[in-house]
Amino acid sequence: MPAARAEGAGKSGPTLEQVAARAGVGRGTASRVINGSPRVSERTRAAVQAAVAELGYVPNRAARALAAGSMDAIALVVPEQENRLFAEPYFSEILRGVSTELGDTDMQLLLTLIRDERGRERFAQYAAAHRVDGVLLVSVHGDDPLPDLLRDVGMPAVLSGRRSHAEHLPYVDSDNLLGAQMAVEHLIGRGRRKVATVTGPLDMYVARCRLEGYHEALRAAGRSTAPTDEHLVVEGDFTEEGGRRGMLELLRRDPEVDAVFCASDVMAAGARLALRETGRDVPEDVALVGFDDSAVARHMDPPLTTVRQPIEEMGRAMVRMLLDLMARAQDDAPGRAGTGGGNSTQDQPRLLLPTELIRRRSS
Repeated sequence: MPAARAEGAGKSGPTLEQVAARAGVGRGTASRVINGSPRVSERTRAAVQAAVAELGYVPNRAARALAAGSMDAIALVVPEQENRLFAEPYFSEILRGVSTELGDTDMQLLLTLIRDERGRERFAQYAAAHRVDGVLLVSVHGDDPLPDLLRDVGMPAVLSGRRSHAEHLPYVDSDNLLGAQMAVEHLIGRGRRKVATVTGPLDMYVARCRLEGYHEALRAAGRSTAPTDEHLVVEGDFTEEGGRRGMLELLRRDPEVDAVFCASDVMAAGARLALRETGRDVPEDVALVGFDDSAVARHMDPPLTTVRQPIEEMGRAMVRMLLDLMARAQDDAPGRAGTGGGNSTQDQPRLLLPTELIRRRSS
């Protein structure tokens, strides 16, 4: 026999709000239980299911989403232009990891490119209205205010990489400094005398870490890193053309350069083009090392020595971290006893994944 309809349920049947109120949870939490999401405790699941049975609630997917004020969606936000998104394998590998990890959930993935300040403001408003349940941020520059805007509106967010050593938001990163240090130590160990580098954009912490790894390796080998040697450092932009320009500039400054560490595989591919244009052989004349161990590295001629970072695993780890943060936010919602979690810097999760040098014929 069907359960009796609760008082105030209305002729059209009980609403998701009424189910949530009866269970003592928020509307979003009730929606997730009904959707079969794993991101709720067994106690919460049992309370919502009991309320559904007691009220005789029959879920309607479209109405449920509207009532909950949630789209059961996560946004993957990339503050870059389309040309870099589609040219840089890093982004596709992050996306693969994210989508794989979300495969066993009911969450939808929304890919958002932010090209300018107007786009940033529009997305901040979208997030403030809680049109998504959480945000994954990739390729964030040091002066980007979006992570803090998301924090201020209470939107769970995880960064791929950090904006500084003192990053106060949750992040998943790789050991960029050690990876770069291993790359340059390898070049020095191969007997190279003038080891140069093409960095990433130095408003990004990842690029500064890789540059610091370059300097650390030189210092450890007793090589000078005085300002007079800065002619061996050229700033790039993580693009192929940036690597090509950087390599040409290094050769203009010092034609005797015999080794180059590029802060990404894509820039190393550009550097390889410049070396070919100027009649230099890799690795006989100039040894070359990249960073990422993307498909670009394996398909270069000769195959590129590079630093492997577990990019796909970074994407998966970001999703796991974000789902945990979202569950904590639900537990900490007003009116619930919750499990805690807090918002202090010390409470924020962080993960640093190891890097590994992959030796190939370019060095």
